[in-house]
Amino acid sequence: MFSWANKDTRRKKEPELFQTVSEGLRKLYTHKLLPLEETYRFHDFHSPALEDADFHNNPMVLLVGQYSTGKTTFIRHLIEQDFPGMRIGPEPTTDSFIAVMHGPVEGVMPGNALVVDPKKPFRKLSAFGNAFLNRFMCAQLPNPVLESISIIDTPGILSGEKQRISRGYDFAAVLEWFAERVDRIILLFDAHKLDISDEFSDVIKALKNHEDKIRVVLNKADQIETQQLMRVYGALMWSLGKIINTPEVVRVYIGSFWSHPLLIPDNRKLFEAEEQDLFKDIQSLPRNAALRKLNDLIKRARLAKVHAYIISALKKEMPNVFGKENKKKELINNLHEIYLKIEKEHQISPGDFPNIKKMQEILMTQDFAKFQSVKPKLLDAVDDMLASDIAKLMVLVRQEESQMTNQVVKGGAFEGTMNGPFGHGYGEGAGEGIDDFEWVVGKDKPTYDEIFFTLSPVNGKITGASAKKEMVKSKLPNTVLGKIWKLADVDKDGFLDDEEFALANHLIKKKKK
Repeated sequence: MFSWANKDTRRKKEPELFQTVSEGLRKLYTHKLLPLEETYRFHDFHSPALEDADFHNNPMVLLVGQYSTGKTTFIRHLIEQDFPGMRIGPEPTTDSFIAVMHGPVEGVMPGNALVVDPKKPFRKLSAFGNAFLNRFMCAQLPNPVLESISIIDTPGILSGEKQRISRGYDFAAVLEWFAERVDRIILLFDAHKLDISDEFSDVIKALKNHEDKIRVVLNKADQIETQQLMRVYGALMWSLGKIINTPEVVRVYIGSFWSHPLLIPDNRKLFEAEEQDLFKDIQSLPRNAALRKLNDLIKRARLAKVHAYIISALKKEMPNVFGKENKKKELINNLHEIYLKIEKEHQISPGDFPNIKKMQEILMTQDFAKFQSVKPKLLDAVDDMLASDIAKLMVLVRQEESQMTNQVVKGGAFEGTMNGPFGHGYGEGAGEGIDDFEWVVGKDKPTYDEIFFTLSPVNGKITGASAKKEMVKSKLPNTVLGKIWKLADVDKDGFLDDEEFALANHLIKKKKK
């Protein structure tokens, strides 16, 4: 009897089986999170619904900065190729959002065509209207770098109220839309222009909740002396500290990201090391893309749950017949009290709540009569997704990552420093003498031999205790000296001969450098 009820119960208990992380995320979103979002009008308040392309597209890098900070030049430096629609100059040249993506042939797709293409993750940008779409395009070209990542070039941020108003669309809102969907946000600063305009400040504030994606690049650093560079770096950190309200320090990469000779080469090694670190960060994006999408879906689910509680609480407080408009104004003005009530009732962290001012502004235009009351079934589905399905997907994420160890961004500028004598650190430190015919330790061996013979060797070897007395004079910690001992004691007999002792001293010298 009632066999259909038993089937339904079994179906609930059976775990979801997914072939890939992207497909699993898409199914979880469509079946469990999207119904909650639609019921409580989440898309009117926060973010448009996700589409299939959002789960399957390549990792994206968003470049943001004031005009003439080198955003377009940075892309040109990475892909080592001009792209359609590219304009570079000291004046504000890039006046459009340009999605630089891989394609079989070189060409441009205008914004209005782009937002109806189901294979591209930009369909929901149509909500920003023609003023934006006329300033949006996709530059497609066959390039090995773009096979792994896509890059979004943005208009230079201007100072002054007139330029900000004349855009005709909400610039900060567009950037916030991109910030939710990209894997990395790179803020570019010019070493000569550190002032953060009002619009730039608004943009950085719009990127709140995405601090984990933000990296800062201090560009054109080869144009100033070392002492000035230290002051500029300090001033930049101070300016950012006032806008990005996090206890952690933002990672800043210093360098000159183009292919021209360095004007002041004093800090060449620093620039090389910084560029290498930034390249490694970008190269890791394809490998970490699934985890980023999973993380973003969890953040979205938490916000959707809180939003559902807020909307249902407002619905509960509304009168059935008279005084609806007055009650609506009262509830909006006292929204912080509703936040506190929900926080205590459902044990929700204050950090999970949406911005109260933004929420109040949108609520003013909403019809509270259309709001829905609490629907436990929808909330339980999202709770089940977070508690059970996401945990299963995490296992699949690790499996995919282990199979993608070699999947990094290749081509363009990433190839230039991979191998050969111009690879980072080639012929330096432990790699010194890599191409020499003579043993690199040989030139200093007479000095090491003098010390060796003062340690009373027996049968041409000194004991570990004797070697330790000499090696600890370096003041290096035992963990480091222990590794040096393992490398130097080539025959693993617990003693050092004169060559092994010379090698140990050479490694100590390199480590201290």
